[in-house]
Amino acid sequence: MSPTQFRELLAGLTHRIAGQPLGPELDAWLNRECGPGSSLYQDVKAACQAGVAEGWLCDREGGGIRYGRIFKPAEDLHGFSVDVVDMNDLAGPHHSHPNGEIDLIMPIEGEARFDGRPAGWCVYPPGSAHQPTVSRGRALVLYLLPQGAIQFTR
Repeated sequence: MSPTQFRELLAGLTHRIAGQPLGPELDAWLNRECGPGSSLYQDVKAACQAGVAEGWLCDREGGGIRYGRIFKPAEDLHGFSVDVVDMNDLAGPHHSHPNGEIDLIMPIEGEARFDGRPAGWCVYPPGSAHQPTVSRGRALVLYLLPQGAIQFTR
């Protein structure tokens, strides 16, 4: 899997969700249609694991978190940016989501949970905020941010 192939994979997903309101309905739909039992979930997880191993994902580190924005918002990604983090039993920096946030939770070790949720999708609506926390193991988390909008709390 190359970064170009990864982008194409995600463009297929963002095409399906473009223009959908970020909230509980999208959360339920993603988990039903693209959840851990789906080929899309498995393909994205395998791509993320390969990208981390090959060094083109999560190429930065700070506070025990490996992270990186692999793609800025773009037309082919339907206005979403793409970030991936690698976290192991810790909390990240508090931030808000002016336009919402879509997260794909991919446990790697243990029974890792992200903000208390197991493998699958977690959708935060516009204006929400949290301190992203991985507990009970290690997880990769893919973030789709509409227009790349995120505001870290000082």
